[in-house]
Amino acid sequence: QVQLVESGGGLVQTGGSLQLSCATSGRSFSRNTLGWFRQAPGKELEFVAIINWNGGYIDYLKSVLDRFTISRDNEKNTVYLQMNSLKPEDTAVYYCAASTGLGHAYYSPNDYHYWGQGTQVTVSP
Repeated sequence: QVQLVESGGGLVQTGGSLQLSCATSGRSFSRNTLGWFRQAPGKELEFVAIINWNGGYIDYLKSVLDRFTISRDNEKNTVYLQMNSLKPEDTAVYYCAASTGLGHAYYSPNDYHYWGQGTQVTVSP
């Protein structure tokens, strides 16, 4: 059974930091692109960051560029999202996602086959 389990969400003040982790199990994603998405109340699911299998291709939502950093540890089957300088508009449920394709430019939720349960990130003004 494939599982993606996020952790690290919480409540933080504006300007604060959080690190999200997503541990995968049940199959290896060491050759696949992993991504982070988020969904704020009343809004659609939004791409945040992606990383290909070896970290050679990384991309971010423009509004989080220079504040968020995605990374992965294939030995630990884990992907991370370091979030710095958080803003109230970053408040959302954050989801990690795993693709099964062998490409890397996966920006749509439809490109991903496995999803975590989500972790809430709340940034207070």
